Amino acid sequence: MKPVTWMVAGCAAVWFLVTVTLGARANPEAFWGMVGPLVSAVVSWLVYARVHRASPVRLTNVMIAGTGLKLVFFSAYVTIMVRVIALRPGPFTVSLVGAFIVLLAIEAVSLRRMVMSSAASA
Repeated sequence: MKPVTWMVAGCAAVWFLVTVTLGARANPEAFWGMVGPLVSAVVSWLVYARVHRASPVRLTNVMIAGTGLKLVFFSAYVTIMVRVIALRPGPFTVSLVGAFIVLLAIEAVSLRRMVMSSAASA
């Protein structure tokens, strides 16, 4: 669960930085810009960890399928947030991209540790 804690902390930092940089006028867009990537990263991490425990050989295929699902999710998420809920695109995009980059870095480091630890034990 440690990576999930880092993911939440990373998104909180992104939200804080966007809010400090752009001011209070950046909210609620800054908040919602970080929620989508956070949900996506936490769910994918939990799935990856479960699959790796059960069958490490299947991890790559699950990650490929997950990437396709993320494409569909983010297409729908951004469309709903900007067109339906009518969030302002500027602060929303800054927060979304910032959270996405931070979460990808955390996920990459965590995946590397997970795979390397199982390779070392084998």
